[in-house]
Order: sequence, then structure tokens, then C-alpha cells
Amino acid sequence: LVDIWSAGCIFAELVTNQPLFPGDSELQRLLHIFKLLGTPNEEMWPGVGKLPNWHVYPQWKPTKLSTLVPGLDSDGYDLLEKMLAYEPGKRVSAKKALEHPYFNDVNKEVY
Repeated sequence: LVDIWSAGCIFAELVTNQPLFPGDSELQRLLHIFKLLGTPNEEMWPGVGKLPNWHVYPQWKPTKLSTLVPGLDSDGYDLLEKMLAYEPGKRVSAKKALEHPYFNDVNKEVY
């Protein structure tokens, strides 16, 4: 099983040479995720309300990925968004990611 979320984080880091969600603790990283992708609700992430102290988290709206990951084209941003979907079942699969238009210029015989 491929961890698409992690692959998305690595993809962004390869583009920017910086971690997408920096932090020294789990809470710091979680807050960075919420600031970038927007604070999730039950529809976006079923069960999120059960997280400890959920009611005290700030409610952020999503930020455009292009502001934090400059250098991708529209296909790159589309792929990254699909890799970073909160709910794992809604993330792009590894197979679908490789079939994404972002990779149209890649020689498919390699893989």
C-alpha cells in the first residue's frame, strides 16, 4: 500500500526544497496542515470532531497551494490537491496518480 499523503508531501518538498508541513511536534504539524488545507469538518474528515481538544482549534479556510508551492503548473497543483485530500478514501490512488496528466511527458516504459 502506497502512502499517497506522504508522497504528496515529498512531491511538494521536491518542488520547494522545504517541508510542506514543518513543525517540532505533532500539534505544530497538524496546525500547519489546517492552515494550508483549511480546518477540516466532519464532511471532509469523518471523525475529526473526536480529536482531543478539537473545539479549540482555529477554523482556517484553505490556502491556494500555489502560494506555498510555487513552480508547478495547473496539472501539478491538481495532482498535489488530489494527493493531500483529508479522507484517505478520497485521495488519488498510486495508479491514478501515475496516469495523471502531470506525467504525460514522462516515458511510461520506465515503469
